[in-house]
Amino acid sequence: MTDIATDALHLESERRLDVYKKVTWRLIPFLLVCYLCSYLDRINVGFAKLEMLSELQFSETVYGLGAGLFFVGYVIFEIPSNMVMMRVGARIWIARIMVTWGILSAATMLVQTPTQFYIVRFLLGVAEAGFIPAILYYLTIWYPSDQRGRVTALFLAGIPLAGVIGGPLSGWIMKMFHGHFGWSGWQWMFFIEAVPTVLFGVMAFFYLDRSVHEAKWLTPEEKATIEKDLANENKSKELTSIRAGLTHPTVLLLSGIYFFFTMGLYGVSFWLPSIIRAAGVSDVLQVGMLTAIPYAGALVAMYLIGRSSDARKERRWHLAVPAAVGGIALIFSAIYDTDVVMALIFLTVATAGIITCIPQFYTLPPAILAGAAAAMGLALANSVGSVAGFVSPFLLGWVKDATGSTNAGVIVLAVALFIGAALVLTLSPRKFNR
Repeated sequence: MTDIATDALHLESERRLDVYKKVTWRLIPFLLVCYLCSYLDRINVGFAKLEMLSELQFSETVYGLGAGLFFVGYVIFEIPSNMVMMRVGARIWIARIMVTWGILSAATMLVQTPTQFYIVRFLLGVAEAGFIPAILYYLTIWYPSDQRGRVTALFLAGIPLAGVIGGPLSGWIMKMFHGHFGWSGWQWMFFIEAVPTVLFGVMAFFYLDRSVHEAKWLTPEEKATIEKDLANENKSKELTSIRAGLTHPTVLLLSGIYFFFTMGLYGVSFWLPSIIRAAGVSDVLQVGMLTAIPYAGALVAMYLIGRSSDARKERRWHLAVPAAVGGIALIFSAIYDTDVVMALIFLTVATAGIITCIPQFYTLPPAILAGAAAAMGLALANSVGSVAGFVSPFLLGWVKDATGSTNAGVIVLAVALFIGAALVLTLSPRKFNR
């Protein structure tokens, strides 16, 4: 190849990367904030627990059941929600989801009985159903597979960011606003943290474009680059129908893998504040500050691993290794459960490994699915994973009531991560390493 041809290829590659950088700067910061709002509304119930249980006389089992009922509503309405999204478009549906769940999250402040807690948590799950698959599907109409590892990690950075920001914020709100207008700190937290969700939901309707073709901020040449990349990639995908996205054996296997990873994710998300308190930290603001440390570690890990995964076009080991490391660290966090420093070190490693699994997993379904199959496959995987979101907090709550410690439940979560890692390695490298 001549120097001229080499230079031409290099310039074309640079131009292509510039197109996706432009798309990323336009979409990802906004979607990241939307997801941060989503995840914050999920995990703030873990901070409310520090005051809510004693004030309302709820048991650990009541809390675990209520926290988990969110996922019952989520699972039931996840696939129907994505079917509606395919009809009305991601922009309208993402906006609708955010506004309704923001209102319901704020309504949690009015809970006084276990039944009310169960109802509002179930309805919150119904309202949020379809949000993550809708956005992940939305990303597939903007990015080819060789860009998705890093981009998905950037978007799902909302998980650790919610921990970094949400922990100190929730602790600060609960401490500083407690007693104002007769409301408890946990009530103020639910109200204040719901407001941005509603506002960004309204903004989503006006900010997001339905497709590459409708994006006025892209030039015709930039649109052509993206559309050509996606068309070439989708030619190799055989699974495009709704039925394939819901029933193909590989999709079912992927859904099972995601179940085991989300066991670990939601176990950490809902119980991290309680685990830190059990290690000897009593002040609610200090608990909030300390929970930021594991999430900060996860933020760095998920970006670096996502970048490495794209550069090497390797997905399986970039998913299995963090899962196994997360499981091992969870076990050691249980061993050192009374030592704040050691417990926090291992919880940081565990959280980094577990949360890194989520964006890495979501590079897998689009590698074999396109169109309606991608939308339904993502919804199915997320639905099955959300079952773990019910099982995980309820299991830890039941174990805590039965034994006075969460250690046995934490070890169960570690085993789930090991199973998920093993199943990942059964996937075909040829199909998924893209």
